[in-house]
Amino acid sequence: MFYWEKKGLIFNPELCEDRPFWRWNFAQGENTIVFPDFIRVYFCCREKPDEDGRTVSRVSFLDVSCENPMEIVRVSEHPVLELGGLGEFDEFGTYPFSAVCHEGKIYGYYGGVTRCESVPFNTSIGCAISTDGGETFTKIGRGPVLTSSLYEPFMICSPKVRIYHGKWYMFYSAGRQWTKEEQRPEICYKLRMAVSEDGIHWKKCNQDIIEDKLGEMESQACGDVTFANGKYHMFFCYRGHTDFRRGTQNSYRIGYASSIDLMHWERDDQKAGIEVSDRKDDWDSEMVAYPHVFQCGTETYMLYLGNEVGKCGFGLAKLKGELS
Repeated sequence: MFYWEKKGLIFNPELCEDRPFWRWNFAQGENTIVFPDFIRVYFCCREKPDEDGRTVSRVSFLDVSCENPMEIVRVSEHPVLELGGLGEFDEFGTYPFSAVCHEGKIYGYYGGVTRCESVPFNTSIGCAISTDGGETFTKIGRGPVLTSSLYEPFMICSPKVRIYHGKWYMFYSAGRQWTKEEQRPEICYKLRMAVSEDGIHWKKCNQDIIEDKLGEMESQACGDVTFANGKYHMFFCYRGHTDFRRGTQNSYRIGYASSIDLMHWERDDQKAGIEVSDRKDDWDSEMVAYPHVFQCGTETYMLYLGNEVGKCGFGLAKLKGELS
């Protein structure tokens, strides 16, 4: 058996004095690249809202110590990726972000945000490549590498990319249905997978890969996969369809599933090993979401979001026991 020992909150942009307008609040969609001397943590922040309350998300990073990942050694002074141009799929935001190293380059996959009329937004997944060690990324083109299609008509988002045995795997969320609620339309989305030989051209598997726990309107996101002891382990987050943004039983929780072939998954959330804090004033007392698992040396860690889906920032947990 295993569990995650919480180490605490690493970063909350609202606690930073003189923060720039583009890194005003939120720290979401975290993902790491482990360098010899530090761990780079990419995350998505939001600009200061305009007079209409609208904002856009931007990708940034901070570096933490390999010896103590709770210690921040640098915070980027610039976004790593430009927003899209007029009418492009990523004109109004880049969120979330997943990075993977390949042949001396870093490939970054992100959700590009488009504003809509009848629903708040739509998203597709874009790709950008860094040749300067992950300081900046250049888009491979003006369009997405994965987007809506005949059997996935709504938003495509939350990419997590891994390379196993020379093949690329993208775990992502596909919108199932929009519904009209009292406050705003809400989207239901499910975890799915696509495969690629080069990281650019993707083939969708066109099926849900995680069974529902909360019923058919359960939403699932951020399927982060790691391999250990002869098995693939996925940590993901899930929520109810409505009333999930603040302190309810419908808010995000972290789930767990395992597989031997990356296609067929057995869900067992009791093994996830992490829950909300039982202290009401803690930063993660209402929800835990968007997990990212990584190894540094002999240790395995998880980054995850807290209350209000990362408005209070992201924190760190350390694996105790072995994934089995």
